[in-house]
Amino acid sequence: MIIEPRTRGFICITSHPDGCAKGVANQIDYIKSKDKIDGAKNVLIIGASTGFGLASRITSAFGSDASTIGVFFEKPPAAGRTASSGWYNTAAFEKAAHNEGLYAKSINGDAFSHEIKNETIELIKKDLGQIDMVVYSLASPVRTHPDTGIRYKSTLKPIGKTYTNKTVDFHTGEIKEISIEPSTEDDISNTVAVMGGEDWEMWINELKKNNLLSPNFKTIAYSYIGPKLTEPVYRKGTIGKAKDHLEQTAFTITDSLKDLNGQAYVSVNKALVTQSSSAIPVIPLYISLLYKVMKENGVQEGCIEQIHRLYSERLFIDKTPTDSEGRIRIDDWEMRSDIQEKVTKLWEQATTESLSSIGDLEGYRTEFFNLFGFNFDEIDYSADTNEIVNIPSINA
Repeated sequence: MIIEPRTRGFICITSHPDGCAKGVANQIDYIKSKDKIDGAKNVLIIGASTGFGLASRITSAFGSDASTIGVFFEKPPAAGRTASSGWYNTAAFEKAAHNEGLYAKSINGDAFSHEIKNETIELIKKDLGQIDMVVYSLASPVRTHPDTGIRYKSTLKPIGKTYTNKTVDFHTGEIKEISIEPSTEDDISNTVAVMGGEDWEMWINELKKNNLLSPNFKTIAYSYIGPKLTEPVYRKGTIGKAKDHLEQTAFTITDSLKDLNGQAYVSVNKALVTQSSSAIPVIPLYISLLYKVMKENGVQEGCIEQIHRLYSERLFIDKTPTDSEGRIRIDDWEMRSDIQEKVTKLWEQATTESLSSIGDLEGYRTEFFNLFGFNFDEIDYSADTNEIVNIPSINA
């Protein structure tokens, strides 16, 4: 089967197994080029197949020789149809981990459900005994509540008034004005139900109830703040309310872990090209300009560089540094005043005609297609490829 990228809006509906494997290999090589990290040895990653979750799993395994269990919801392959990129990423990760004698098993299903939580608990009991760290990196747009059966859907809307600003179609490079109508109270509550901290807390409570958390246990979830430029649609919009809830949940979880000397953290990460960020109006244009400026200043990072710096310089040192709100700030390079001042100036100059010279839209496109296994120079995309790739620990 010859696999080509096919897009629908901000997602790619095909994935290339060899390209995904190359992307994973590149991340593994980066971590292996660094010094070992004295980090957690038994790690559960919830949302482990793409983006920051995948980078966390790779950094734990190849940076700290950790045993990892990954939970995610991905589409397996079928004859004539590719799997989702997260499936291929995980297959490549597990193969590489097993080749180096590292424990790695995966569970595919709805992480919000009691069923998947129970399946994970039984696997931990059977194979690992206890967990030293849980990484919570879910990015689902919908959630069915496991107790009530109510299905919630998140929205990306401003609060209070219509938001109008520039955005870019990163496929065509066209910059146009977009207006987003304000949210309702239901939009806000739905988004908090999906993307807030309730499910994170439910996972930790269930693991603790089953005596699966080790002394000095850590858990971390990922958040984003961003600049004033994106505030109305992000941090002061519906998604921002969910992130506020997530960040407050860290304090609640920490209180529940006192008897273990445990700690819950939220890490505020930088803006990156992910499947989630591609869906947010304004963000692709902001990232295109940000990448140009950060590359010129030699401080650009991808997911794997971010997570390596988080682990080696923040999370696993004697005293984890946090801001006044108790958050780890690994977005510090993005939010440097000189970086933001330059991006703001470029934003005013950005047009369809100027973007190719003042921004890095080509870099954005490349990273977007890399997410799905495309646009790697080393891969022959004209070659026939077997789309049926199994994850070693899952009976596909």
